[in-house]
Amino acid sequence: MFFKHLTKSSHCVSVREIRKNRKDRRSFTTMKRILVLMLLALGLSCVRAHRVNKHKPWIESSYHGVITENSDVVLLDPPLVALDKDAPVPYAGEICGFHVHGLSAPFEAVVLNRTSGEGRLRARGPIDCERQREFTFIIQARDCGTGPEGHGEKRSHKAVVHVEVGDVNEFSPVFGQLEYHGSVTEGKVYDSILQVQASDQDCSPQYSQICNYQITSQDTAFAIDRNGNIRNTASLNFDKKSHYKIHVTAFDCGQKRAAQDAVVHIHVQPICKPGWQGWSKLIDYEPGTGSKLLFPKMHLETCVGWVSWIRTTVELETSGAGRGCDRQSHSERALQKLCGASSGSTDLLPAPSGVFNWTATLVADGGRDSDLSYRFDGRQAAKIPDWVVPQNLTDQFTITTWMKHGPSPGQRAEKETLLCNSDKTEMNRHHYSLYVHNCRLVFLLRTDYTQTDSFRPAEFHWKLEQICDKEWHYYVISVDFPVVTLYVDGVTYDPYLVTDDWPIHSSQIDLQLTVGACWQGGEVSKAKFTQYFRGSLSGLTIRSGKIASQKIISCLQTCKEGLDITSPESLRQRIKFHLNPAQSLVVMEGEDLEQMNAALRKVSYINSRQFPTKGARHLRISTAVQCFGEDVCISVPDIEAVVMVMQPSEPRIIITGAEHLTVPASNLALGLSLFRDLHIISTVTNTDHRSGALKEIAHNLDYCDIMVLGEELRAGLESLELHHSALLGKHLEYANSSTGMSIYGVDSISHYTEVIRQVHYQSRQAVDSVRTFRLTCSELNGRYTSDQYMLQVNILHGEEAFEHVNHAMAPPKYMQIIHPTVTESNSYSLVVPAVATAVIVVCIAALLVVLLSVYYLNQPENQEHIHTHTLPEKQAECDRSFLSITVNPLESFQELQSAEEVTEEEDEEDDCDISTSESDSDEEETAMSSIHHQTRMQWGTSTSHC
Repeated sequence: MFFKHLTKSSHCVSVREIRKNRKDRRSFTTMKRILVLMLLALGLSCVRAHRVNKHKPWIESSYHGVITENSDVVLLDPPLVALDKDAPVPYAGEICGFHVHGLSAPFEAVVLNRTSGEGRLRARGPIDCERQREFTFIIQARDCGTGPEGHGEKRSHKAVVHVEVGDVNEFSPVFGQLEYHGSVTEGKVYDSILQVQASDQDCSPQYSQICNYQITSQDTAFAIDRNGNIRNTASLNFDKKSHYKIHVTAFDCGQKRAAQDAVVHIHVQPICKPGWQGWSKLIDYEPGTGSKLLFPKMHLETCVGWVSWIRTTVELETSGAGRGCDRQSHSERALQKLCGASSGSTDLLPAPSGVFNWTATLVADGGRDSDLSYRFDGRQAAKIPDWVVPQNLTDQFTITTWMKHGPSPGQRAEKETLLCNSDKTEMNRHHYSLYVHNCRLVFLLRTDYTQTDSFRPAEFHWKLEQICDKEWHYYVISVDFPVVTLYVDGVTYDPYLVTDDWPIHSSQIDLQLTVGACWQGGEVSKAKFTQYFRGSLSGLTIRSGKIASQKIISCLQTCKEGLDITSPESLRQRIKFHLNPAQSLVVMEGEDLEQMNAALRKVSYINSRQFPTKGARHLRISTAVQCFGEDVCISVPDIEAVVMVMQPSEPRIIITGAEHLTVPASNLALGLSLFRDLHIISTVTNTDHRSGALKEIAHNLDYCDIMVLGEELRAGLESLELHHSALLGKHLEYANSSTGMSIYGVDSISHYTEVIRQVHYQSRQAVDSVRTFRLTCSELNGRYTSDQYMLQVNILHGEEAFEHVNHAMAPPKYMQIIHPTVTESNSYSLVVPAVATAVIVVCIAALLVVLLSVYYLNQPENQEHIHTHTLPEKQAECDRSFLSITVNPLESFQELQSAEEVTEEEDEEDDCDISTSESDSDEEETAMSSIHHQTRMQWGTSTSHC
């Protein structure tokens, strides 16, 4: 049509040319008519052509387009262009629009140029590839019709448009589940343990497909392929690690990483190996909780069918606690008394204190929280003071000690002396000794000629593994001469060799008892120690007489911790079990596996010590199994566990009382009660695990030391006194010296307080103005000690005593003193009538004379010796009669002097010693309290007046 339109326009132009050249043409009338007719016909056709839309627009039959999601521009191929043969006729030859068929198609087409027919396809809103990846719809073009109103418009044919949505990588990969679980059997390598899967919500294959997986955990024995299959790169071991936790991520093909990693748990299943399962390697034990089950969920895996017999052994190793285990922490001497042995033991290795101070230079072994023991490395030794050494040893005596000893260095080891009693000077004779030589224990006992003059057994040798195994053992050497018996951990051993020797010649040479070496005081240029011991010792004692029974020996070395079986009566018929005396070994036998499992769950650990030694206790379980028809069908490996004893609550010992006392020197001859208002408090709190409340725990002390600070007590002039009646009914003893007094024995705090309050300080010739005493107490053989309680005694002499006579027995906290009536002037002087003053002076002088007379009459003869708890027999025979002296302050000074002379004569005739007990101190207080009206002193049997 377009070409036809161009032809018509050319024809009209030709007619115009003919008209212009009609004068030249040779045709005349005919031709002229023809031309006129033709022109008329052509004019009519032109006018008609301008008024009629003859042709429809034309477009391509199909289009293919692409649009990127989240944009509105569609790129079409071929471009959108509509043509009309009516062009250039206005309206009829112009394109006015495009029409998109399909309500669901989110597109529209717009005309960019009406004349050229160019158009553009665009989206009406955002396109989401994830919702719909492609669209197909119909499009038509329309012309403008015959006029501006669009009447008579024509539409093109329908063309198919196919639009694809281009994807954007806007989504990250997401795993189907955040946690995966898989299991492997130990020792195997798998091609695939499990597969993880991730997905991507993007619509295109490029962005929606997962192209790679990766393990992000470091140092792992696993790998993963592109399909998400996880495998192990090495064989796994259940005992080393039974569970692995790895992290895995994923990448899509656009290399976008997953927002959250997946966690993969790989569980290693053991190859069925016979052994115990369901037990813990570490078991915490809280002190004071009693018995605790060790294996409440334990069971034995046999990996076979029925078994015919099972034997299980549970062994507790406690060598790391104290002397092989937690035992009583009191001194060996106190333990012997607690176990029922008679008194009389001498503790040669006590805890260092004021009186027992020879162990202060030794090296303590085991630490503060452990039992008291001493370590000897070949350079330490201790001399035992003469007053400690037992002097009454006969043919029967006993030596006890704990010892830990290892092999001696060198091929020919020297003697290592534990205990030695040798000449102090001049000679080098060993009277008795206990030593180790080449892992043999030797006891030497040399009698003297006063007992026999013939060959006698002298050296007793034992060869035992325990002597050099570096473990603690309890040794008891019981001497019943000529028989010597050795007990090691309660087991009796006879000597394998006994050698004889001549008796020792008697002499006047003093002896020296030593521990850790032997003293060589003679036959050398300089006295020295020799034959040093290398090892550890504890609880070394010597006592006269034999230990009564095997039961006492067992009590002395019994552990306070061990294994126990809860409700053993329920096992007697089904399981046979044996528990050794030390409770360190449990053996169970049975035929049923489940019953054996139930029996083992009843095994518990118990520690009955109030303050156990903290630290580890090792457990070992060994098992033997038999199957039907076979001797041994499977092998069950031994297992080891640890019981960890936690730190116990520690006690705090507090001592309170008066810190200062003031007393006239004249009053000290009768004795001063130092600690009358003493109070000892020891607090320990322990949590009650059932109720959660705190409760107080009752416990005991084992010694208290009263030390004299400064100059020692002067022999024969000063002493600390304690009446033996104060110890009646108590487990206490005491030792006395010039440096102080030590009260010892395992007993209650109340008993210790009661005894210490009865300690008196006596001075027959006071020279010092101040005496200071220090009191400390301990429990568990020095493991816990109190604070230091200091007491200062101010002693008044001469005029000071007169000025302070009314305050002689200060402090008034526990003494009631009656003061004379006085008047205090502005100048702070005493104002009394002259006669009364003279009478008071006379009475005081008379009282001093009486006291001095009593002192000289009762001067003891053996003050140079160390005091013990035995009082003189003369004092016990005192007839307790009383002398009443009444002083009248209104009589003359001469009459008072005559009364004093009578009193002195009567006291000289009476041979009764002055008692230093508490009653005498009370009498002194009464006399001082009545000094204003009368002075009365109860002493003899006659009466005199001043």
